Amino acid sequence: MPALKQLTIQMTIEQTPITRKTLELCQTILEQPNIKSIRERIEAFTADETTRAHYDGLVKRGEVLQQKQQLSTPLTGEEIADFEQHREALLNNPVARGYLDAQGELHEIKHSVHQYLNKTLELLRLPTAEEVSGNVCGHGGCGCGH
Repeated sequence: MPALKQLTIQMTIEQTPITRKTLELCQTILEQPNIKSIRERIEAFTADETTRAHYDGLVKRGEVLQQKQQLSTPLTGEEIADFEQHREALLNNPVARGYLDAQGELHEIKHSVHQYLNKTLELLRLPTAEEVSGNVCGHGGCGCGH
């Protein structure tokens, strides 16, 4: 019975205008020409075990260095040079670079959607592009004192 109840709740949620429009937005995002490229670059990275291992190793090195800094432990020149060497090698790898660029593009899409949604809910109307980008005086957002 719980599965039927969950299905009923899910169907009810899916029938709301907000959910329908959200799904339309999601479909529109998926239909953008750059999404196919983003997906391909992420899949190429996921399929390349060597590049993934290099990426994971760099992340772990970075975490170790960050922990040392948080503990006020000085970093040695050797540690920094080792990290930078691995970082440069990763950035020069086309599969890794493609993955990082794809992640950045996805972040920009998410950020843009969040900005518009947040500003709409804040203003309770559709915002202008200037309001979303922060180029218009608002409720203290520009630092002018209003």
